[in-house]
Amino acid sequence: MTNMVQNAKDQAAALAMAAYRAAAGDGSLPQAEVPAAPVEVPRDAANGDFTTTFALAASKALRQPPRAIAQALLDHMDLEGSYFASAEIAGPGFLNFRLGGKWYEEVCAAVEREGADYGRSDSLKGQKIMVEFVSANPTGPMHMGNARGGVLGDTLASVLSACGAEVSREFYVNDAGHQIDKFARSIYARCMQQTFGEDSYAFPEDGYQGDDIRELAKGFLSEMEDFPGATREEFWMADMAEYGLSVNLPKMKEDLRRYKIEYDTWFYESNLHNSGAVAETAERLTKAGWTYEKDGALWLKTAQIMRENLLKAGKKEKDIEKLDLKDDVLRRANGFYTYFAADIAYHRNKFETRGFDRVINIWGADHHGHVARLKGALDALGLDGSGKLDIVLMQLVKLLRDGELVKMSKRTGKAISLSDLLDEVPVDAARWFFNAKPDTQMDFDLGLAVREDSENPIYYVEYAHARICSLAQKLAGEGLAVPAPGEADLSLLTAEAEEILIKQLAAWPDTIRAAAKNYDPSHVNRYLMELAGCFHRFYTACHIREEAPALARARLRLADDTRIVLKNGLALIGVDAPEHM
Repeated sequence: MTNMVQNAKDQAAALAMAAYRAAAGDGSLPQAEVPAAPVEVPRDAANGDFTTTFALAASKALRQPPRAIAQALLDHMDLEGSYFASAEIAGPGFLNFRLGGKWYEEVCAAVEREGADYGRSDSLKGQKIMVEFVSANPTGPMHMGNARGGVLGDTLASVLSACGAEVSREFYVNDAGHQIDKFARSIYARCMQQTFGEDSYAFPEDGYQGDDIRELAKGFLSEMEDFPGATREEFWMADMAEYGLSVNLPKMKEDLRRYKIEYDTWFYESNLHNSGAVAETAERLTKAGWTYEKDGALWLKTAQIMRENLLKAGKKEKDIEKLDLKDDVLRRANGFYTYFAADIAYHRNKFETRGFDRVINIWGADHHGHVARLKGALDALGLDGSGKLDIVLMQLVKLLRDGELVKMSKRTGKAISLSDLLDEVPVDAARWFFNAKPDTQMDFDLGLAVREDSENPIYYVEYAHARICSLAQKLAGEGLAVPAPGEADLSLLTAEAEEILIKQLAAWPDTIRAAAKNYDPSHVNRYLMELAGCFHRFYTACHIREEAPALARARLRLADDTRIVLKNGLALIGVDAPEHM
């Protein structure tokens, strides 16, 4: 797909190199091995649209001052038929290029030609990538952290796919282990209390105390003709867990679907245990010499693995000692495997069994200490965890209502669940706000998210799209329809506001690539805010209805090109592009 920013960079580099060859050919510059001409976009538009430091980089090889080299290049440069109207020397030897009408016209032509595909690329073609996100324990409602991780993972998967990767979205269901046992015992305790009275049975100190547990107990009891409380607790654990999961998992899927998230795979931890994959993974680590037994438990030599990885990365021994690295239990003395053992087996399944080239996990920042340990364990299995597993750590969310902090505590049952949030805030607003830079803590303002003015960023962007649709509809009623691609004279678009808007349209492909490269889909939000701002300023500065027909048609075409890109960007975030507001 077309990337006009990159095309301009490539052409500027080619022009500079052609000018050097011409200058060297007539003796204006000496023949020498010179570096390729690097081209960048200057931070200050006053310094041109693109600039190359070729003269500075080649100064040593050519044994001439950079400005003299730049002048020789300029004297031998032919811009005829290129994207550039002019070139000039600046500073110690920069060569700055200024764009001409051909480039602006081709940007619009690319948007019109590619439509919904504009901005996409094949930069990640051939890569099979998994994005695992949310993966909330199915022991209660999904909360605000899950809401943030959900949209970050979903949007990241979209931008990776837009770069040509084969992407799979996955939810890891923790339906085994200690938390499920605690879940079952919590439901059982509420069943006992609801049957025989609150004082009849002590609730577990570490149990889940939310109202959802009471509802699960009530539902369980309603399906039984008689609940024999005298029966020992352990007899009921499997039934309690099975019932609780049968209610919670469909609800989780329903909430995520409401949040516009659909997974390709729901992977169950219990399958790893039932298939023997966890035990087999521990055995492989043992055969490789990475485990030992102590106090009846099987331990992984995590400290040694991480120490060796850190030494390879260039860390000094004295600095490593300060980290106080520790080993991890894989199998407890009671014979049960730990969550860490299951997690190693799960990621082994991702790479070894299902053949993903890269795996990206969206985790809360509180899992920071788990990152190097998991990567190291995969390295010990020969799966290159350090190179192929990437963890995106997202910071906490602060929820505000009327300026007051809304406290969230799953333990006390006072959490704001994803379902509660979507009852108060439109889904599109929630997805927009949570698609913030993952490594920064965010304040989610419930009041701002529902405002219908320019202070609300999602309203501001959606309004730009709706404004263009409304404009096109009104003008069509007056006999001025949006010209078909290629039918408007785009060479008439020479006003400053028009060129700034077109430059912003041209930046869209690089925005998608940056979001994919940095695992930061918030690039899309920032771009759309800038694009909406550019359009609103264009609409104010450049009239359409009052202008001559040819110019009016060109400006209307540009407005519709903007609509296309706004819609493409909103689609990546999973947000609607309304035609009326």
